[in-house]
Amino acid sequence: MKKQDIVKEVLKNIGLLDNKQIAHALEEQGQTKERLASVFVRLGYLSNQDVGKTLVSQIGILPIAVDFRKIEKKAANLLPSNIALSHRIIPLKHETDKLLMGTDDPLNFLAALNIEKIVGMSVELELLRTKDLDQALREFYLSKEDKPVDFGRLSDEVKEVKSREDAPIIKLVNLIINEAVKRRASDIHLEPLETKFRVRYRIDGILHEVQGPPMRLEGSVISRVKIMAGMDIAEKRLPLDGRIKIMFDKKDLDLRVSSLPGIHGESIVMRILDRSSFLVGIEELGFLPDQRKDFERLINLSNGMLLVTGPTGSGKTTTLYTTLSRINQKERKVITIEDPVEYQLDGINQVQVKPQIGLTFASGLRSMLRQAPDIIMVGEIRDLETAQIAIQSALTGHLIFSTLHTNDAVSAVTRLVDMGIKPYLVASTVQGILAQRLVRTICPSCREAYKISEEEKTILSLTPEETKDLELFKGKGCPSCNFTGFKGRIGIFELLTLSDKVRDMVLNDIPSSEILRSAKASGFRTLKEDGLEKVKRGYTTIQEVMRVTQ
Repeated sequence: MKKQDIVKEVLKNIGLLDNKQIAHALEEQGQTKERLASVFVRLGYLSNQDVGKTLVSQIGILPIAVDFRKIEKKAANLLPSNIALSHRIIPLKHETDKLLMGTDDPLNFLAALNIEKIVGMSVELELLRTKDLDQALREFYLSKEDKPVDFGRLSDEVKEVKSREDAPIIKLVNLIINEAVKRRASDIHLEPLETKFRVRYRIDGILHEVQGPPMRLEGSVISRVKIMAGMDIAEKRLPLDGRIKIMFDKKDLDLRVSSLPGIHGESIVMRILDRSSFLVGIEELGFLPDQRKDFERLINLSNGMLLVTGPTGSGKTTTLYTTLSRINQKERKVITIEDPVEYQLDGINQVQVKPQIGLTFASGLRSMLRQAPDIIMVGEIRDLETAQIAIQSALTGHLIFSTLHTNDAVSAVTRLVDMGIKPYLVASTVQGILAQRLVRTICPSCREAYKISEEEKTILSLTPEETKDLELFKGKGCPSCNFTGFKGRIGIFELLTLSDKVRDMVLNDIPSSEILRSAKASGFRTLKEDGLEKVKRGYTTIQEVMRVTQ
């Protein structure tokens, strides 16, 4: 039987309300998330006296007296303070697989059903006297410095209450997050599976499984994360998004949280956003000297379009943020439209797209042009309308930065034409296209040289003379790199600048394979060639370059 059906049955049997009133109140509660008793009073179906003495007597349960000093502290710590206070409910006693809880609301069994998911065990309710519950909630969930609170209106008035940091689930979630940050993880994956609750960290682009909590704690851990992220813990059918701000090692970190319903429970991914990782210099991105010179020339143009391409997780956002930080000056107005805004950049106007209210990349970009910007960054060109407005903006004297999801630089030209942009517009506006990937760099603590093998000579296309004294490097593994041999990542790039010859080829709709052949004759390096050059210089390994470019 569904929760709503249980509620209807109990209330109907009491005899104070008819089916229509009960259905209306339940629908209202689903939208406002209020306590059910409060909804009945607000709608005028019951008075405060009905909800109290009359309703209690009709149900046939009498409230008991309880001394808060006899409540088990370890039981109270199982429930986050904001849940306890908003639902007016408190754990009294923790048994092996059962939690005895107290409330002064005779209709609170609906909240109890939800709390079972948070604590990971069955819940039994005792009806308490209001004054006893007030005293217990004040003692366990409000700090001594908090001002006196009207507990009768607590769910409406309490906005923020300090959590008890010694609660086991809170400790466990904090430990999962702190360990991820220590290991330099970019993502935390919490994945309920059929036989276990899996926890994985993405470190330097690779997922590593770590020891996960017992399966019985899955619901509690996921609910705790959702509470921290400001997400609706009662909504388990739809994907949700939230954000967590934490302080670690004197650094402010943002965690972007998303949930996805699966057949075994909700999967949670926390993306760890470290502001310092976005504020590197162009010198640290990994450009070789000739590429860096060409790239800096392109980003200092007064108009035109520069595109950065690559799959998700290839470092496009870091490159664009680094670029904007470099060219941001007081004499220039810079506006971005992003989905989402990863980090706030000083002196730059940043806009977050909100499709649900009609603020898309296209509509936002159109409005931004009325703000007279010099430089515009569009998070991604996804459709023809956005592409057309961006192209038009580049034609009218703006410098436009954006991203495309293509595998290489030359394919970006084809993608724009396939979207519906005329070749002559692409040829006249696009100044350069940067394709990139991220490869892991060899750990400096365990880096060691080795003699190049015959197979590696073939991959590098080297002559016997070139390989005579050539040494390559690898990491043998140490505690510093968690025995992977790698620590950190660096970009590999291919930078296509649109020379007059390339523009003519685009204008005449020449196939991308021919454009690539012509560009290579002028010194253009592909992603693989750039990666292998970094292998020769001892930054990474052949295996790593082949992994991301094949």
